[in-house]
Amino acid sequence: MKKGLFFSLIAAVALLASCNKSLPEPDQLSVNPNPLAKVGDKVDADITGTFPAKKFAKKGVLVVTPVLKYQGQEALGEPVTYVGEKAKENGKTVNYKEGGKYTQHCSFTYVPEMRKSELYLRFKATVGKKEIEIPDLKVADGIIVTDELAEAQDNETAATPDKFQRIIQEMTEADIKFLIQQANLRSSETKSEEVKALQAAIKDANDDERKAINKLEVSGYASPDGGMDLNEKLAKNRQKAAQDFLKQGMKKDKVNAEIEANITAEDWEGFQAAMEESNIQDKDLVLRVLKMYSDPEEREAQIKNLSAVYKNIADDILPALRRSRLILTTDLIGKSDEEITELAKNDPSQLSVEELLYAATLTNDKAEKMAIYQKAAEQYNDYRAWNGMGELYFADNNIAEARRCYAKALEIQPNDPDVNYNAGLAALADNDLAKAEEHFGKAAGTSANLDAAMGTLYTKKGDYEAAKKAYGNTATNNAAVQQILNEDYAGARQTLDNVKNPNATTAYLKAIVGARTNDKPAVLENMKSAVEQDAALKARAADDIEFAKFAEDAEFQAIIK
Repeated sequence: MKKGLFFSLIAAVALLASCNKSLPEPDQLSVNPNPLAKVGDKVDADITGTFPAKKFAKKGVLVVTPVLKYQGQEALGEPVTYVGEKAKENGKTVNYKEGGKYTQHCSFTYVPEMRKSELYLRFKATVGKKEIEIPDLKVADGIIVTDELAEAQDNETAATPDKFQRIIQEMTEADIKFLIQQANLRSSETKSEEVKALQAAIKDANDDERKAINKLEVSGYASPDGGMDLNEKLAKNRQKAAQDFLKQGMKKDKVNAEIEANITAEDWEGFQAAMEESNIQDKDLVLRVLKMYSDPEEREAQIKNLSAVYKNIADDILPALRRSRLILTTDLIGKSDEEITELAKNDPSQLSVEELLYAATLTNDKAEKMAIYQKAAEQYNDYRAWNGMGELYFADNNIAEARRCYAKALEIQPNDPDVNYNAGLAALADNDLAKAEEHFGKAAGTSANLDAAMGTLYTKKGDYEAAKKAYGNTATNNAAVQQILNEDYAGARQTLDNVKNPNATTAYLKAIVGARTNDKPAVLENMKSAVEQDAALKARAADDIEFAKFAEDAEFQAIIK
């Protein structure tokens, strides 16, 4: 297009009202940006120029309408009317003697068919009652849609992991209580239900092949009244008495396990816990004494001075502290990977939800994973199963099914940050930006990179500065798209060189950087790599205005044909 041709047309309007037989030299007309670019879902441009002095007819009227032409269709921008200083019509007045500035903003809502398009100006020119026919004038090409290369799928989804543990520990406890200043066992204590339950648990852990004794402890205690020497002796004797008793039972049940021995001569910790749980009057006063004095003898003396309280302590608190504690830690040994895999295929009903979800991690076969998640959803309706299915559908670009699965997961666990993050990615892939933003707002604390996902959202919304902040130093294709749109080509090159798993899009973006920086070798090398990895990029490159300079280049055309 010859720059300024538009203003030759303006001069033609002026000629209708003058005897001047020569056309003036045209002024410059500029369109910014040129080529046009999509930002968010809009294509905006500003057209500027100058009306020459003494050329705009005083009674002239010029209506200028931007027209975006694409695939046999048209989108019309808002018209602007310019009028001579003696015209009766309303519009922006152009002074005949001095001329004036021509400015016009146009905006179009983008649809994919506009990708290959051209911007024209359409005129309706009159002087008085005389109408002048002026053909549409092309002023710019369009449209750069590089922002579309920022894809939701460039962000990793967030897994909601299983809680499967191969070995789960269980603890069984029992107390054997003693009388004051005594360490002899009483049958009422050794035959208590909790002691018998502990002995049974020891035998069961020894006999069951899926169980094992992890640790067996016997601890002797003395209450914190009386002298330290006496209490230490009592604690030791109580521990030994309980241990000997336990050993006898283990010998009878043919259990061979080591017993770990411990003593606590003055059980102030137990005393404090019992006081906190008690209903003893003035217990807060006793608890303050414990905080104020750390010396055991001073503590005991101060508490005994509280004569009204001490009798209740002696009756209700201290007897329970004169004890031996028996603690069994049992390892429950779960199914092997082989067993879990076999059951997942043939009898998933025999697996817990955690085992089923764990089974999905034992295979790389997508179909097997999907079948396992479907079983977990069917048997347990667990939100993590729905999330797992959503991730698989998302990876296969089945966005509709991914969104359905994430919605199911959120029905069960509406505030889970990982599922909200994934639902946001799926909405983003569907170009449902409002829903994506809503989900990302609930995704704080996700295990995934929420900032990078927000960067993608900002890029699609056209807020490139916000995208830049969100991406930070992230080295991904999407981050490089933002840098290209911000014209940071050195940064884009560095980012693309550091992408962890480069793909066809990585190479294509490198080719764009080469085109924008007039680096033909980079364009050819990277475009060749891009189309070798994804042949569909040939068609995109053929219509991509980023490569307009190479439309007639034989080497480039040979690559994309």
